[in-house]
Amino acid sequence: MNPTLRNILHHNSQRLEAALDLDSSSARIEAQCLLQAVLRVNRAYLLTHPEQQLNGEQQARYIMLLERRLGGEPIAYILGEREFYGLNFKVTPNTLIPRPDTELLVELALQRIPQCGTFRVLDLGTGSGAIALSIAHARPDAEVMAVDASRDALNVADENAQRLKLGNVRLLHSDWFSALPGERFDLIVSNPPYIAAADTHLTQGDLRFEPCSALISGMGGLDDIHRIVAGAKAHLNDDGWLLLEHGYDQAEQVRSSLRQAGYSEVFSARDLAGIERVTGGKVTTHF
Repeated sequence: MNPTLRNILHHNSQRLEAALDLDSSSARIEAQCLLQAVLRVNRAYLLTHPEQQLNGEQQARYIMLLERRLGGEPIAYILGEREFYGLNFKVTPNTLIPRPDTELLVELALQRIPQCGTFRVLDLGTGSGAIALSIAHARPDAEVMAVDASRDALNVADENAQRLKLGNVRLLHSDWFSALPGERFDLIVSNPPYIAAADTHLTQGDLRFEPCSALISGMGGLDDIHRIVAGAKAHLNDDGWLLLEHGYDQAEQVRSSLRQAGYSEVFSARDLAGIERVTGGKVTTHF
């Protein structure tokens, strides 16, 4: 007799909790997500059909997905999608997995974008497109450009833009500003690589599976941020903002970099955990 949904959830939640050091709630949610993917149902269905049994094909597929997760592979890559800022995004191992902390960057951007009227936004290193497309969705009058040095990542972002039916986004292959001569924007946002090459976190958790090019930025982790700070002024209109996500201990260094480069109104904002996660500055004049 094949196990019921209730038994599967109970047993495999415990396995995930032990193998991945998850709390019990997170482990159960992950077990539910894998079941939902196999059965193509929502969470409510699992809760209302606890005695349903998997057939042989479903059982085999569930075991395959479970073993991948028990091996540490991120559940976002297993399922091929991740929710971000209320939208569903396709993700692959060619893109960074969107994280809740990054929603702060979107919120700060939206505070600076008018509800109506022309406004140009640039997202540097767009990956799956989560930041750019969330902004474009919330501000349909804005013109959003998203660039990435990875063509594979841009293909994912393009698919997400099409799935969301967003017509105010342009995707461009570019190594930061290299393909943007003469382009100016009212706001530039970026969640660039900011992890030091020798950081031990790179060998732990989801980071083991994510693209190194989206994570590592020199020995100190700040190479790309310094490059963006230096290059952004030539691409910002007067009173334009640069907003950067960074590591948990980098806010002071990023603020210093912005001030030295001549940005004004430099600030840092804290995420839900109270960590300074996003730092920004404003361009007031061009010479």
